[in-house]
Amino acid sequence: MEIAILLFIIAVIFITRSIKVVPQQNAWVVERLGKYHSSLAPGLNFLVPFVDKVAYKHSLKEIPLDVPSQVCITRDNTQLQVDGILYFQVTDPMRASYGSSNYIVAVTQLAQTSLRSVIGKLELDKTFEERDVINAQVVSAIDEAALNWGVKVLRYEIKDLTPPEAILRAMQSQITAEREKRALIAASEGRRQEQINIATGEREAFIARSEGEKQAEINNAQGEAAAILAVAEANAEAIRKVAEAIRQPGGQEAVQLKVAEKAVEAYGKVAADATTTLIVPSNMTEVSALITSAMKMVGVGKTNA
Repeated sequence: MEIAILLFIIAVIFITRSIKVVPQQNAWVVERLGKYHSSLAPGLNFLVPFVDKVAYKHSLKEIPLDVPSQVCITRDNTQLQVDGILYFQVTDPMRASYGSSNYIVAVTQLAQTSLRSVIGKLELDKTFEERDVINAQVVSAIDEAALNWGVKVLRYEIKDLTPPEAILRAMQSQITAEREKRALIAASEGRRQEQINIATGEREAFIARSEGEKQAEINNAQGEAAAILAVAEANAEAIRKVAEAIRQPGGQEAVQLKVAEKAVEAYGKVAADATTTLIVPSNMTEVSALITSAMKMVGVGKTNA
């Protein structure tokens, strides 16, 4: 009975040491008699008991690694407190096991030294403007060396850049001055635009008034021209009718009568005025003939009546 129990215990130990179940996204490194033998893939795996052993276990997931904060000196001799986070992944379990005694410490130290080197090539203002460039250069520097450790560096992100208090105050003063400058420029631009708008409005109003006055003058001129034309046409029509009347029988005599009447009326007005000296023309025969003709015409008119 005791032998059976002992055999059962031995069988359980053999099974336990020979059967290994590797989780997903994991890789186990197997050594055979102290020497690297193989890397177990996820799933069910079998080992030789007491000959093979699992020496290292690695996660193949992406690992975020917090890089400790450190002081970096910029190109213009300014101290910066910089901390970041590094993302890497084990790609070769064998090299991760034997390439470095501790690849996490190695990657961390390399990230810090690479960051100091990159920051030292930049001026203070550039470190805030070119974070993407800094991140890319750090990843490139680490990834090249990390290949021997079976690690792939995926990306590096700067979490914070903290300059000294004096630099922060100077930067704040600079930002305040820059904002005040922008405010003054914006105000001056607003006044300039306002003056431009006022001048443009006045010019357009003046043009509109001049156009209105011009149109009014044109309309007045056209109205006066139309009035003159209408008067001329009326006079022409009156003259035409007078001419037609003269050409009628007795027209000449009527004209002579009208002229004689006007002449007699004019002489009568002059003679009636006591203050007026009447000068008789030397050729009175023409005047008397004119009056005689007028009297004859008046007599003929009365006889006919």
